Amino acid sequence: MPLQRIRNTFSQLGAFDGSLYFLDYALRKVSGNHAYLIRYYLVAQPVQTKASCRASPKNPATPLDPGDPLVPLFPRPPEVIAKRLRDKSLCFLARSGDEFAGFLWLAFNAYDEDEVRCRYELADPASCVWDYDVHVEPKYRISRTFARLWDAANAHLTENGVRWSMSRISAFNPASLAAHGRLGIHKLYSASFLCLGPLQISMIGAAPWIHISFTDKSRPTVQLAPPGPIE
Repeated sequence: MPLQRIRNTFSQLGAFDGSLYFLDYALRKVSGNHAYLIRYYLVAQPVQTKASCRASPKNPATPLDPGDPLVPLFPRPPEVIAKRLRDKSLCFLARSGDEFAGFLWLAFNAYDEDEVRCRYELADPASCVWDYDVHVEPKYRISRTFARLWDAANAHLTENGVRWSMSRISAFNPASLAAHGRLGIHKLYSASFLCLGPLQISMIGAAPWIHISFTDKSRPTVQLAPPGPIE
């Protein structure tokens, strides 16, 4: 690995997260991706009550109709989309004319992590949701699609009295951390998962703190409460 990349990584992530990033890199290399380390920051983002850009009738972002003809174009397996809809997740769909431009998903009450074994439960589901899988097609990433998705979601949440949107961000993704930082996130906890084949060791900055599991039937449950009143 080039020395400049190593320096840049530590500069962007800091000494601790940078060291864990390279530990994950080494584990994956040595094990053929059978061993790895995933580290998240669990964050809360205040719901914005004002739109960040003008609505566009030609490029709208709206709640998903499950029968929409764009659903088969979603960049996720059909069974994954079907499960999300069965679980009552709410999807906001962005269009560019007649083309699929992106989506954003909201879960209510709880969310089961899809990369590792962990369940996040919202301590106050009346004021909080969980947002996940915010995706914008590459050709629209320099447009206002991302902003329109969030404007549509925030308008819906504001109308329903929701004040906070919670999510997890990879500690190894400085671009995502910076983007969410501009949205005013509050870091709640860190959560690290050391995966060695079927063995998962979870180290979380909140109860249950440490959890060890071997199967999908055993996973830590983390209670997430809003950080406080929005000023």
